[in-house]
Amino acid sequence: MTSSTATVINPATARKPRDEEVDVYGLTHPGLVRKENQDHFAICALQKLLVVVNTSLPDPGVLKESSERLAFLAMVADGVGGGLKGEEASRLALERVTRYVTDAVRAFRTSDVSDDSAFLERLQEAALHSHEDLRRHSEDDPDRVGMATTLTLWIGIWPRGYLLQVGDSRCYLLRRGILTQVSRDQTMAQDLIDAGVLTRADAQNSRLSHLLSSSIGGKQSAPVVTRMLSEWDSVGMLCSDGLTGHVSDERIRERLLSMTSAKQACEALLQDALDGGGHDNITIIIGRPVRRTG
Repeated sequence: MTSSTATVINPATARKPRDEEVDVYGLTHPGLVRKENQDHFAICALQKLLVVVNTSLPDPGVLKESSERLAFLAMVADGVGGGLKGEEASRLALERVTRYVTDAVRAFRTSDVSDDSAFLERLQEAALHSHEDLRRHSEDDPDRVGMATTLTLWIGIWPRGYLLQVGDSRCYLLRRGILTQVSRDQTMAQDLIDAGVLTRADAQNSRLSHLLSSSIGGKQSAPVVTRMLSEWDSVGMLCSDGLTGHVSDERIRERLLSMTSAKQACEALLQDALDGGGHDNITIIIGRPVRRTG
């Protein structure tokens, strides 16, 4: 399934941020209750790079390409299944999906980038391949039965952004002072809310709000890809539900509006979640482009 926000490109946003203009930070914490941390995250820059293996030239440096950033990836996975199964599920999902997505990005960059329909399909396929990999990994080992994970993956190919979503970890976007939850929670409670059977207030106290209707490695995986436009004056955040279970959207908005750096905002929100009880593992990634002169 795919969805999109406006993708009309404003010339004012056309210049891609340089590496030093990308302020991004991520952290993960087990919380105050659980002994193990089943969350994993990754922040990656996919670069174009030429490696000189051997040459007779006196200065091999003349052959080197600039390490141009082709894409930026940020991922959060929240494992389920209890004990080490959840940790292994989230770790394997990030390892597998990174390989699939990297291949998809490289193929996209060498094709007609004005038509991204094939790229969207490949992103969905990346999630489904990872899902099947985890299923095969667990089916022959009774100790791994039930292992699964969420996956929230953002890809920036300036000036476009793509969100790949499975499960209930979240992606938020702060733009022009407005905080928007870009992702949709793939839970039984959200399905019932969408069907008009359950109110949002009732869902907050329902066990169904923690029951995934889609996951990587679980019974069903229904990845959703969302297009969006990247802009300079915006902040993106990925997080597991260990944050949103204790910290309101309004508090998240306040923290992002007043942030001095991605690291400072991550640490402040982590403390908010711990102050709220810290009943689950907490993972946060925050990123923004910061225009620098010179």
